[in-house]
Amino acid sequence: MAEEFSTDGMLDMYLFENGQLLEQLQETVLEQKDADCFDEDSINEIFRTMHTIKGSSGIMMFDDITAVSHKLEDVFYYLRESHPEHVPHLELVEHVLEVEDFISSEMEKIRNGDPVDGDSSEIIAGLDKFLEMIKNGGAEAGIEPPPENVHEEPKQFYIAPVATSASRFYRIYITFFPETEMANVHAYKSVYALKEIAEDLLYSPEDIISDESSAQTILDDGFKILLQAQCTEEDIRKIIGVGYDIEKVDVYECKAEEFLLGFDFGEQDAPLAVIDLDSSVEEIENKVEAKKEESSEEPKAVKEPAKPKPKMAPGDFVIKSKEPGKAKKLAKDRNKAEKATFISVNVKKMDQLMDLIGELVISESVVLQNPDLKVPGLNLDRFNKAAAQLSKISTDLQDVIMSMRMVSLSNTFQKMNRIVFDVSRKLGKDIEFEMVGEQTEVDKNIIEKISDPLMHIVRNSVDHGIEEKGQRLESGKSEKGKVILSAKTEAGKVWISVEDDGKGLDREKILKKARKQGLLDDNKPDEAYTDKEVYQFITLPGFSTNEEVTEYSGRGVGMDVVVQNIQSIGGTLDIESTPGFGSIMSLKIPLTLAIIDGIVLETGNSSFVLETGVIKEFVRVKEDMMIYEPNGDEYIMIRGECYPVLRLGRWYGLEEYCESVEDGVMLILEVEEQRVCLLVDKLIGEQEIVVKPIPSYIKKVKGLSGCTQLGDGSIALILDATGLME
Repeated sequence: MAEEFSTDGMLDMYLFENGQLLEQLQETVLEQKDADCFDEDSINEIFRTMHTIKGSSGIMMFDDITAVSHKLEDVFYYLRESHPEHVPHLELVEHVLEVEDFISSEMEKIRNGDPVDGDSSEIIAGLDKFLEMIKNGGAEAGIEPPPENVHEEPKQFYIAPVATSASRFYRIYITFFPETEMANVHAYKSVYALKEIAEDLLYSPEDIISDESSAQTILDDGFKILLQAQCTEEDIRKIIGVGYDIEKVDVYECKAEEFLLGFDFGEQDAPLAVIDLDSSVEEIENKVEAKKEESSEEPKAVKEPAKPKPKMAPGDFVIKSKEPGKAKKLAKDRNKAEKATFISVNVKKMDQLMDLIGELVISESVVLQNPDLKVPGLNLDRFNKAAAQLSKISTDLQDVIMSMRMVSLSNTFQKMNRIVFDVSRKLGKDIEFEMVGEQTEVDKNIIEKISDPLMHIVRNSVDHGIEEKGQRLESGKSEKGKVILSAKTEAGKVWISVEDDGKGLDREKILKKARKQGLLDDNKPDEAYTDKEVYQFITLPGFSTNEEVTEYSGRGVGMDVVVQNIQSIGGTLDIESTPGFGSIMSLKIPLTLAIIDGIVLETGNSSFVLETGVIKEFVRVKEDMMIYEPNGDEYIMIRGECYPVLRLGRWYGLEEYCESVEDGVMLILEVEEQRVCLLVDKLIGEQEIVVKPIPSYIKKVKGLSGCTQLGDGSIALILDATGLME
């Protein structure tokens, strides 16, 4: 009867929950890929994950996802029940990841509104073959296979009661966490899971799919289920367990006649009210009076004598014994453990909120820098006090919204773990992958920009860096290579490094290829190039030292894409290498792209902004400190060090800019150990800058990364220090 229900409102929840399950699945599998076998907890976790995905996909009528997840569930059902020996672990890991890839691909089609047309038959056939193989191995060892994990699709969700002597009757009460979204969908998933074992199944409220308001009813009053089945209470709890959505599950076995009374769980089926011995007499009396009132409101039929083990019922009380030396308090007053509550928010809404915060910052600057406030003799004491409070609130707002946008790098790092596993298997290399600092948080938009560059760098380390097993042994290294992916935060920047213990970069080979492609200066000898300059050649388009084109390298694309993507978000790539010992490629990226601290400066009639972090110091200089080269280059000596000089007005061909170094201000900029002196006319001040992209109809200009609006409403261009130094 699933086709009778509207699944439109459930689709987002389906994608969100199953996406999280697949991420956890991949993480679990990759953590144990180097082990001899999966431990018992992991087997149970993977089994439960596949069972959940199978159930929810069945509800949504995604047949191929249901079929492939059910088949992998069969495999782990057998592993869980039979504990076979000699299971080829890496082959099993590949099967699980293949299923994860298939489901992820199908879910991506669903997100994009494309037809869900993936063919799972080949994957299912491979799983069937694998399952048969481990079953044969188990049979040879004298292990009797468990009963088949059969999934029977019932004709309808309400099954006519046909009680037998083996039938047992249960009343189930599910309590969801108050912050659970779409509780009706979660309740429906529980019903869908139970229907496989049910002889008779009823639930209340009944209209959990057609009536969205039932979600609040379920949160307020709980979800009640009547179940007739040939199973134990433990079997039920395995199917419906406490999780991130379900706070508590109460399961009570009852008699057939009690079962037929329906959803009036009555005096024997609800949780006991707990009274502490330290409760006051008034509190106990009040509870007893409440019990009497409940009992008098609706007389009940005379029940059978109570069993030795008391049933739970509203109005019944159980006295908790007092432990020596410990004060007791009412259960309802007990301090609950602090529990983080989460809601999922569309990223577009977060972006809109960030834009509004940016506009607020601009409006604040317009108010606080209004020319009308500069009237002589105007008393602004109270205004300044209010302005300081406004500035504090806007800063706090920025901090909060930025923290909301910050996302851990752990998911991105896990993707890299998967890439190392896949590539190393295809290349026949044995590689250990280590992650350090994966909990480092970065703006979500930054993570989206660095995912592809990081993938290229990791692939390069596995393909170019790590040698074949024979070569490693010949050079005295261990047979297993190692790749370390690390992240750390430093001075408002995030450093992400990919380090390998491979052969390192071949300076001579790179120089030879660079000279062949005409990248070197004919008048400059090879020895004049520093290692850092040489290694940067590999980031140029079309440059590759691989003689053969493989699936992963050799075409000369990849590293140039890395640099372009990193520079587009104001980041840099640093390459270090020791021949014979390995390489380190480090990305230095900003924590966020939205709001930065900047210095506003002026040259000619134009305003510019420089990020505070790249300015080492401001210097007033004299003409006799300047050095002029015949070719037009200019340098300046400051405290015994020589720096190249860049006149901003001349660089951009501005009018009426200051020509004399003594009348202007010199800024010493430093990026990646490179320094340059920038001559500007004057400094305006420090300001929080809302970064806006330069309109697409304007041709890209070297040295500019964006624009912003100043307090007086004028537009200032944001300077890119890296671009100025190229």
